[in-house]
Amino acid sequence: MIYRNRVDAGEKLAEALADKYKDAHPVVLALPRGGVPVAAPVAKRLDAPLDVFVVRKLGVPGHEEYAMGAIATGGVHVLNEGVMRQMGISEQEMLRVAEREQEEMKRREKAYRGDRPYPDLEGRTVIIVDDGLATGATIRAAVLGVRAYNPARIVAAAPVGSREACSALGRVADEVVCLSTPANFGGVGAWYDDFSQTSDDEVRDLLQME
Repeated sequence: MIYRNRVDAGEKLAEALADKYKDAHPVVLALPRGGVPVAAPVAKRLDAPLDVFVVRKLGVPGHEEYAMGAIATGGVHVLNEGVMRQMGISEQEMLRVAEREQEEMKRREKAYRGDRPYPDLEGRTVIIVDDGLATGATIRAAVLGVRAYNPARIVAAAPVGSREACSALGRVADEVVCLSTPANFGGVGAWYDDFSQTSDDEVRDLLQME
């Protein structure tokens, strides 16, 4: 399945989630930046509050789109030790990347949320949305971070993902909804006609529409 853009992908994801979760009164959390325009149609269809949960991928030096791990709000770290071994990444190199991404995570939290507190997630169904799952490291970090807020159920949702990422995600989330898991994945952007970068302003605008 090829999506026109993130909004198209979000509308299709909303269709898949609506029957089961509209009456569950969920909270929708998007992973910025690219997950926000996907999550917005989901939140609208489910009549659910939309917010962001900031996660930063730890990219392999020189191959930043390839995740060796991720960090999330609340001090959560997820490492893909197999990738680190394969790429010859030392712990010191990983820590340098993590320190840099920690600063960017703080910047984004301030830019998108200001001083607004997180919604109350305790006892709620939380749907975490991203635009696609390559290694799945970022959304796994988000699931672990959200667990600290004691939700009743965590659903991880994306329009497309690798089979390996969706399988691994199923070990930490209560449910995984991935509309397409192509055998020859090739990267998230391959499944969108328009995969242009989402801007900070677009994220803020979508959150203000909530």
